[in-house]
Amino acid sequence: MSLEENKAIIRRYTEACNKKYLALLDELVAPDYFHSAFPLRGREEYKQFETGLWKAFPDWHETIEDITAEGDKVWYRMKITATHRRITLVCPYWQDDNISSYWQEVYNDRC
Repeated sequence: MSLEENKAIIRRYTEACNKKYLALLDELVAPDYFHSAFPLRGREEYKQFETGLWKAFPDWHETIEDITAEGDKVWYRMKITATHRRITLVCPYWQDDNISSYWQEVYNDRC
């Protein structure tokens, strides 16, 4: 894929998140998706995470501020605006059908 095609995928991904369009995420997110900041494995876990995020932040909106591509990598800086409505970003770790621990993060610009 060309650099512009790779950047277009990120733009479509951002649009899917802004419109809460899970079907497009099926097309854009790999079945074996891995997230380095959250313990997410696979497309379905990622979609569950996004669904929970959208419930917690119903007016979630991402705006790409900068985007660049090189080789098979795309970097982008985005601005996120949202109003917090629920507890969010709780990610349990499972071991032998039990929650072994969980990670929670709340970002607040007033801190």
